[in-house]
Amino acid sequence: MLSTGIVLLNVFKKRVLCVLIIPVLVSSSTRSIMAWRSSGSNNDDLVRQLKRNGVIKSERVEMAMRTINRGNFVKSNAFADSPQTIGYSATISAPHMHAVALEQLNDYLKEGSSVLDVGSGSGYLTACMGVMVGETGKAVGIEHIPELVEKSLKNIASDPTAQSLIESGRLVIPR
Repeated sequence: MLSTGIVLLNVFKKRVLCVLIIPVLVSSSTRSIMAWRSSGSNNDDLVRQLKRNGVIKSERVEMAMRTINRGNFVKSNAFADSPQTIGYSATISAPHMHAVALEQLNDYLKEGSSVLDVGSGSGYLTACMGVMVGETGKAVGIEHIPELVEKSLKNIASDPTAQSLIESGRLVIPR
């Protein structure tokens, strides 16, 4: 069953250069142990469920995912713990995968860090990274599908915190 991924980091001089989430196969018995079903009725409830199920472990990841409202990046079933289509044969990863990725990056996404999100899709994960790198850091998301780039910029504009990250230069999604 294709269900999760491994986060690979390319780190140079304590700066995250590239993050890849690679899908892997897991058995159904592993799946039940992982507590992946953490759907919520709204963003706060989603984050609460991810924390309750042990997916979110750190305060920084919890704060980033609470700060950036996933509902502004997904038009339907935004708070379901499953991948959702965002158009153009692309999906936004399930919330538990975002939480796992951010937890894996937690030690690297510190104040002043820089991160590149390759295949930034909806812009959600890149925005969460932008929160985590602090006021002097930078999160850059690149996407090869021009329509998704435009869609991600619209998503970001609908989220006041993400929009402020764009305006400050902490979050960059080049056209």
